[in-house]
Amino acid sequence: MGALNPDPAFWAGKRVLLTGHTGFKGAWLSLWLARLGARVTGFALPPETRPNLFEAIGFPAEAHRIGDIRDLDALARAVAAAEPEVVIHMAAQALVRPSYADPVGTFAVNTMGSVHLLEAVRAVRSVRAVVVVTSDKAYENREWPYAYRENEAMGGHDPYSASKGCAELVTSAYRASFFGAGGHPARIASARAGNVIGGGDYSRDRLIPDIVRAFQAGESVEIRAPHAIRPWQHVLEPLAGYLRLAECLAGEDGTAFAEGWNFGPADEDCRPVSHLVERLARGWGGQAGWHLSQKTHPHEATYLKVDASKARARLGWDRRLTLDTALDWTAAWYRAAGGGADPRALAEAEIARYEALGEVNVLPPGARA
Repeated sequence: MGALNPDPAFWAGKRVLLTGHTGFKGAWLSLWLARLGARVTGFALPPETRPNLFEAIGFPAEAHRIGDIRDLDALARAVAAAEPEVVIHMAAQALVRPSYADPVGTFAVNTMGSVHLLEAVRAVRSVRAVVVVTSDKAYENREWPYAYRENEAMGGHDPYSASKGCAELVTSAYRASFFGAGGHPARIASARAGNVIGGGDYSRDRLIPDIVRAFQAGESVEIRAPHAIRPWQHVLEPLAGYLRLAECLAGEDGTAFAEGWNFGPADEDCRPVSHLVERLARGWGGQAGWHLSQKTHPHEATYLKVDASKARARLGWDRRLTLDTALDWTAAWYRAAGGGADPRALAEAEIARYEALGEVNVLPPGARA
């Protein structure tokens, strides 16, 4: 495969611990890792929704660990039993609005959960690479029209964003204090991605699932902030970045990659919410449409995007799908699944199609886009 794709020679037989494997992104990543031949152990709470992609893809029962990352002892036992070589930490409370309702729980999961994960890794010498997934919202958002780079300040207006900023600080502190320079051999990096879209997301209070549910029911979807601009990207885009980053961390020069990384879309794909809903409505047909919510809602960022120049230059990673293509893939996935198609087969076919795009115009690591 080309340099843009994960390396099967690296992942084949590799012991991987994936937290949050029952979530939307986690289910996609666990399926991709299985396709690459990795031996994946998952640690997460049960899926939050019915239906959900995790159950549809048939994750191996013997590698599935139900557990809460707020429970340090349980997490430590799971990490020790798995003896992973690579750890990808994705377990999280992943939504802004619920963080207002439960700020304590949000900080406990996103901040202390990251502490627990890194503390558990310290006791297991088999680990060589750790990717801690945070969020583009970890940055102190000043509502400016510029994309945030990896050296920008962490922050957060709402509990979710602040908890992810704290997770970044935790990761930095553990990396400096306990890993490398004669400490634990693992290299630790953090990954900040944009707003992901794709088939198989059934979460509540998330834009694409809310749109699909409304359109499937023949209803107009209620939109809170049609002018809010986000860095939208297909779910496979950042996942490809996480896998590439893990490969680099585990390499001979892995220490050079032990830092924070952005995996965001091109500037032209940072579009307002209204663009997404109108584009999906046109593709859906019929009476699909939207209306502005008249309710009072808590603060959410109006303008946010991240600069992924470093990932393009040093990892050889780049986005493959335009936003409109990502939306077309997403709509087609939900239509096919709604018509009775096998979700696992749909997801595997989509991964294969995405990998095929990685064979074209390959950028070697270190080349500039």
